Amino acid sequence: MSTPAEWLNLTGKVAVVTGGSRGIGRAVVQGLAAAGADVVVASRKIDACRATADEIERTTGRKAVPAAVNVSDWNDCDRLVDTVYEAFGACHILVNNAGMSPLYPDLVSVTEALYDKTHAVNAKGPFRLATLFGSRMHQGDGGSIINVSTAGSLRPHTSDLPYAMAKAGLNALTLGLAGAWAPKVRANLVLPGAYDTDVTKAWDPEQKRQAGESNPMGRIGRPEDLVGLCVFLASDASGYVNGAQILADGGAFRTL
Repeated sequence: MSTPAEWLNLTGKVAVVTGGSRGIGRAVVQGLAAAGADVVVASRKIDACRATADEIERTTGRKAVPAAVNVSDWNDCDRLVDTVYEAFGACHILVNNAGMSPLYPDLVSVTEALYDKTHAVNAKGPFRLATLFGSRMHQGDGGSIINVSTAGSLRPHTSDLPYAMAKAGLNALTLGLAGAWAPKVRANLVLPGAYDTDVTKAWDPEQKRQAGESNPMGRIGRPEDLVGLCVFLASDASGYVNGAQILADGGAFRTL
């Protein structure tokens, strides 16, 4: 009988992480490689992807391929899939992590361009990538799709409403995908709350302080707080976890 450590071992797997050069994505792609996976670090800026990939290869010994992609571009998503299969011939894990939450002074000030770009990055791109990778996973050895949403999609606020709406679409996508190619391909949803990333760096310092103090854990999240959860969802240890919606917010939205 295999052990829990063996269930969590990702050796022989290939993982793709969008937004993988910084923040949550960087922590997750490093964690997947540390668990044994070869990885694709995908993000808009190729230099940042190369730097992250080089560090992963140096520290884990796993193969790490940098890939430039703008997930808001349909054709760019297609090119990423081709790049992954040219490099590895397979993909077993997709982490749709790339996202954006642009600031605006009030709801009436939201422009069509801001609205469209927010939805393209947070919903349209993950749809295209998940459907392309998911169908190929189903044709191959199977796999795991992990979509990184936000707890705010369950309790939207006027300050980031287009973002919350787009992530709510990502939530719906995940639930639909959970029935698309099962049992070979699983799809699950991770819902972080406030995390110390570029999004919260734009916050007013007092807002950030209050968010930490009001959280039962006494702080906001750190990118590394999502690593263990994503490794679990990517691995055989979560083989019967499909269509799950997992809050990872320190208990901030525990009353939902």
